[in-house]
Amino acid sequence: MTSSPALNPAVTDWNGPDGLPRFEAVSDGDFAPAFDAALAEHEAEIDAIAANSEAPTFANTIIALEIAGDRLSRVSALFWNRAGAHTNDAIQALERDIAPKMSRHYSKIGMNAALFARIDALWEGRETLGLDLEATRVLERHWKGFVKSGAKLPKAEQERLAAINETLASLGAKFGQNVLADEKSWALLLDNEDLALVPQFLKDSMAAAARDRGAEGKYAVTLSRSIIEPFLTFSERRDLREQAFKAWVARGANGGETDNRAIIRETLALRAEKATLLGYQNYAALKLDNTMAKTPEAVNGLLTQVWEKAVVRAREEEADLAELIAAEGRNHPVMPWDWRHYAEKLRAQKFNFSESELKPYLQLEKIIDACFDVARRLFGITATEKKGVKGYHPDVRVFDIRDTDGKLVALFLGDYFARASKRSGAWMSSFQSQHRLTLKNGAKGELPIIYNVCNFAKPADGKPALLSLDDARTLFHEFGHALHGMLSNVTYPSVSGTSVSRDFVELPSQLYEHWLTVPAILKTYAVHEATGEPMPQDLLDKVLSARTFNAGFNTVEFTSSALVDMAFHTRAAVEDPMAVQAEVLEKIGMPASIVLRHATPHFQHVFSGDGYSAGYYSYMWSEVLDADAFAAFEETGDAFDAEMAGKLKDNIYSVGGAIDPEDAYRAFRGKLPSPEAMLRKKGLAA
Repeated sequence: MTSSPALNPAVTDWNGPDGLPRFEAVSDGDFAPAFDAALAEHEAEIDAIAANSEAPTFANTIIALEIAGDRLSRVSALFWNRAGAHTNDAIQALERDIAPKMSRHYSKIGMNAALFARIDALWEGRETLGLDLEATRVLERHWKGFVKSGAKLPKAEQERLAAINETLASLGAKFGQNVLADEKSWALLLDNEDLALVPQFLKDSMAAAARDRGAEGKYAVTLSRSIIEPFLTFSERRDLREQAFKAWVARGANGGETDNRAIIRETLALRAEKATLLGYQNYAALKLDNTMAKTPEAVNGLLTQVWEKAVVRAREEEADLAELIAAEGRNHPVMPWDWRHYAEKLRAQKFNFSESELKPYLQLEKIIDACFDVARRLFGITATEKKGVKGYHPDVRVFDIRDTDGKLVALFLGDYFARASKRSGAWMSSFQSQHRLTLKNGAKGELPIIYNVCNFAKPADGKPALLSLDDARTLFHEFGHALHGMLSNVTYPSVSGTSVSRDFVELPSQLYEHWLTVPAILKTYAVHEATGEPMPQDLLDKVLSARTFNAGFNTVEFTSSALVDMAFHTRAAVEDPMAVQAEVLEKIGMPASIVLRHATPHFQHVFSGDGYSAGYYSYMWSEVLDADAFAAFEETGDAFDAEMAGKLKDNIYSVGGAIDPEDAYRAFRGKLPSPEAMLRKKGLAA
């Protein structure tokens, strides 16, 4: 008889500063036994709730469910953080095992007939329970969650649904790992003579990336957005731009072990079958139930309205770029690897400034300070770095977040630099969410522990990290999500922070981006890396006047991806996903000079898990909200108007999913918005 591996208490019993995990005390080998123990404990808790001989009450059923699985939540938070932000072969192997195991676990809970009978009885009698609005929302969330997990299906169909969910979990994990593998394995090593007119900040980042790959003295173009996008922008070598661009858009479609196309086909077939089992016309209808948009028709209506304006603008932009190419004596059409390069030249010509002129004023440290200062001005919170406190990687920084009384309200971790062990993109997540319930260990409520992950190019030693304007927006965007978690003020964990409908969750993040370009913020924090001088007023004016430059390109990139996502998930069957992608792009008239922001084989939002499947549109849906929301501040004449900031905090950032998002927005703004403000913000409407 073999003994079970010893459990490391550091995985689930967090006793670092202010309750932070002691990341350095957890090794990769600790996760498997910790998952086994936590899953067993959670299952026992669920069985006890279901078998309770007392009549179901909100306390003995719903609150019991809310606080069950605390250890599982902790091991999961640590593991999925490591899987996304600092992975390795051992973690990836475990991920392939854990993803289906977790799916089986939650399928079993969702199909527990005795447990659902208790929840269903509470739901049917909800009017007699004396619940407040938040408690009613929590009950509704649990009831709908069980129904969507198959609680009302016959046994055979429940078993089929569980098998589908388990397979989908495995496919999603493999999809993301394949994209990361393609990103890690490709680099274009160049010499100094290949980099004529490439600005020094980019050369420094490329040199650091080459050193990381053991190629001292070389310069590496990698598939990290913070390197490849500026390379495509500044390199005069069209042949190298084409080579790098084709590698970038081919992620997940290179043949062999890391090719995602078969995974996509199987994923779409299983999602369609799942929707049918649950009584929905298609998977989009299933996913959009309980969102603001509500129906695929509403989503496609918005996307089509925006597309028609965006593609007209993009054609005009393309014509302008073609003129520049011809003026250089070249006779090639505008191709996707040309667009950023000539758009940058056009921007310099049109507005008399370039990205390279702007970048020395956008130091990472200063933009982080700007994020914190905006939060102080709007919401009265301050951030102080906890020097010497270890995060989950040496690059990670830890901050105390305190209110105006000096009370600790959250911990925030910032992980800003690209590395080979981190998946691409930028995201916010949490180790622990805010709530006020008493846990089984006697703790009353929990402090939110929130983190942001970005992929900015790491600078050479002794040099500051410099951001593009898009990078700076990304930093503000993710910190907006972080604030949604840190300012949460609810009772129940299941409606805490970002636990809102998918097409509402981007509002706090996209809205926060607006404060980056508030003149008072840029004047204070956009200071030159060498001189410390603030950005000159004329450059600031040019930046602000160029905010809608290249809007056609940016909107076409996004909207085409969202339309493809909706096409995949509104069809009964998709035999060949790549053919469907091509069909959609032909139908809408996609310019040959622009590609999808996320081609299907590396569309991680949609296929690396289920988060944004039939939901990529939600960035635009939220953009309609955020344009209108910031207009509320503009109407006061003060971007930091105290009354409006109070309404924003109380009705958007702090309420989580405790109230309906439409009601939350109306409480803040007094009305629901139309797309006009968003179209004006993009420069696509008068």
